[in-house]
Amino acid sequence: MTEEKNNNNTDEPKNNKEVKGEVLEQEVTNSKEEVSSVRAEIEDGNENKEEKSGLEELPDDIKKKLEKRSAERAKKGASVKKKKKKTNKRVSTGKAFIKATYNNTIVTLTDLNGNVLSWASAGVAGFRGAKKSTPYAASIITRIAVEKAVEYGLKEVSVFVKGIGTGRESAVRALNANGLNITLIKDTTPVPHNGCRARKPRRV
Repeated sequence: MTEEKNNNNTDEPKNNKEVKGEVLEQEVTNSKEEVSSVRAEIEDGNENKEEKSGLEELPDDIKKKLEKRSAERAKKGASVKKKKKKTNKRVSTGKAFIKATYNNTIVTLTDLNGNVLSWASAGVAGFRGAKKSTPYAASIITRIAVEKAVEYGLKEVSVFVKGIGTGRESAVRALNANGLNITLIKDTTPVPHNGCRARKPRRV
């Protein structure tokens, strides 16, 4: 009897690890399916697309938060005035990196060499706590990032999505809705192949 109990005890952590791995793989496959469905929608939209008016309007409360933030920055930087370098850099094609975690979404727009043109995160737009990881926050921050990048003349982007957060799909849609042509969507979410030892299960 004691031998049987010992055998049962040794099997439990292995089963937990296997279940954890299966859940993670399932989440990654689901998120990849979402991205492929968005890709199909965007391709269909590009075929039937007429001339777009450009950027979508930001909600009033987000505008107020951004204005308040810029005013605070202006007060802080009033004592030390820095000369801004005028950039005549023109970039028509670039890359968009979307990092969607469970707690936040970060959108970065770069040129083809990886030099950052603009970026935005949920905290920049004034979202706090659980609202930072929502699809709505992702669409708003994408709009903010695109607004800055359009000044450089950005028109086409290749999108690289990383992470399995809830904001990934709406961020890709928002890039297309704000006047950027998406030429490629690639999922770069890292998937473990049972390399490192998994953390012990959380006891609740």
